[in-house]
Amino acid sequence: MRAKQPPTDSGMLASIDKLIHEPARLNIMALLSVVESADFLFLMRQTGLTFGNLSAHMTKLENAGYIIIIKEFIGKKPHTMLKLTDKGKQAFEDYRRQMRQFFTNI
Repeated sequence: MRAKQPPTDSGMLASIDKLIHEPARLNIMALLSVVESADFLFLMRQTGLTFGNLSAHMTKLENAGYIIIIKEFIGKKPHTMLKLTDKGKQAFEDYRRQMRQFFTNI
């Protein structure tokens, strides 16, 4: 029995959003896609990322317009919330669709 050959269309994966495809950012986007918003500590616990790593990935996603970072104070303590933008929701849905299509074709 022959193994299925991978698709010859190398462009299929070339068009994947590499900003989202990075594992830590994919995890962040996936978590945010199923909630209205999430706070920084929740995301840190769920992803296993350090404070610095999560902050760096948040900045990249914010610069792309995929998330909004909302900073506020609760009492005297800083509180950071993250939320997907409409652009981020669409980018994540496009990413999911492309990955589904890729795996369907192999």
